Parts: sequence; structure tokens; C-alpha cells
Amino acid sequence: MGKSKKEKPEAEVEEETTGAVEKSYGELIVNINPIAQPLASRKLSKKLYKCVKKAAKLKQIRRGVKEVQKFINKGEKGIVVLAGDTLPIDVYCHLPIMCEDRSLPYAYIPSKVDLGSSAGSKRPTCVILIKPHEEYQEAYDECLEEVTVLPKPL
Repeated sequence: MGKSKKEKPEAEVEEETTGAVEKSYGELIVNINPIAQPLASRKLSKKLYKCVKKAAKLKQIRRGVKEVQKFINKGEKGIVVLAGDTLPIDVYCHLPIMCEDRSLPYAYIPSKVDLGSSAGSKRPTCVILIKPHEEYQEAYDECLEEVTVLPKPL
């Protein structure tokens, strides 16, 4: 006698086939941490997701706290994108300070799930370093310009 598969409710099956139910920017910013400053606007968040997606295709990203921290210490340049809904804050609260010490631009986006999926991963990711590359230089420069003009927290 083989194992029988349990039936899933229709709503779950539908959700799996169409993908996750997307939350709006307004719904996502409700869950962000108090330290998530500077927070990217809706428009800039979309640009950053697209830039991460292009960089991930060319393997020009660093993902995860340990890896990003290691390469910031080594002096690698790029844009640091942090997820604003990461808990506990202690996991990555030291990264903005490291970025400021090395003059690296950084910005918070509302969702770690969206950040992970734009990097081509099924797992949520709380921090990504986008490295510059000639293939997507125009998109990178646009993001870089907008992230650098964001007001830094005091």
C-alpha cells in the first residue's frame, strides 16, 4: 500500500500555481523596522529589484549578511540593499555603519521575500550587495544616483 497524497484546499493550490499573493508597497512598509532609514520609495524599490535581477543573472551579487560583510571588509564596491522587515534587528544592524565608514551607498526596501525572489532565490534574503558591471551599467548608475541622494539617518 503506497502513501496517499493529502488533498490541499483549492485556495492553496491556486496560490501555488499563480505565485505568492503580492502585497502592495503600503502593506509592506507597515512591517518595517524602526532602523530602516533611508527607505527606498516605491519607484526606487522597483528599480533596485530590477537591478538585483540583472546582476543575479550575471552572478554579480553578494547575498546574505556574512558574505556581504566579508566583501565590504575586503573593500568591494557596489550598492547595498537591505530588507526593512528583518527580525531580529541585531542580525544586520551593523551593516549600515560599515557602509558609511567605507562610503558605500545603501538603502532599505520593504520586503526580504521580494529581495530574495528578485535575486533568483526561493529563500528570503535580508541583504544584497549589487556589484557594478557593464552589462547593466545604465540601470546600476540610475539606482546608484537615487540611493546616494536619499537622506541618511542622524
